[in-house]
Amino acid sequence: MEDLYNLDNMRKKPKRKNSKAKGSAFERKVAKLLNEHFETTDFQRTPGSGAFATTHKLPDHLKIHGDLITPKNFIYTIECKKGYNDLDLYSLLNPKSKIYEFIKQTEKDAEEANKSGLVLMAQDRRDIIVLIKQDSHICNQLKLNNKRVIYILKDYALTAFKDLLSIDRSLFFN
Repeated sequence: MEDLYNLDNMRKKPKRKNSKAKGSAFERKVAKLLNEHFETTDFQRTPGSGAFATTHKLPDHLKIHGDLITPKNFIYTIECKKGYNDLDLYSLLNPKSKIYEFIKQTEKDAEEANKSGLVLMAQDRRDIIVLIKQDSHICNQLKLNNKRVIYILKDYALTAFKDLLSIDRSLFFN
């Protein structure tokens, strides 16, 4: 017979948030933050969250790369990743980690767009972090401004999104 007074039976499990909805909400949040920072409205979610450009045959001038549409002269493609709470410091040392899949995806999109790539990640209830090529002029500027930059494998550096946005805006455009 079931114990009706057992507190474990009375607790409701929190509803799981659909990972697609979580990713879409994160992309909208990042687009909003970038629009506010760069004083534009050009940053928008890509229709189909980046997959549209790879699943549809479009003319080159209509192709969109990455998770966000960016201003025409913005030098980066942007890949947004939300959740992945199982990733930890060990993940940076594990070449089979999802982090390296994110980098590979970003590099592919960036190459097709003839740009560099940024990976913006946020675990639940954590600040946004950024993966950026170590040899980029943005990364060099972060170091000159004494911002926190952690070097990881595959020639990428890890920094806080707020630190990335603290440097001169003009460095993000050509």
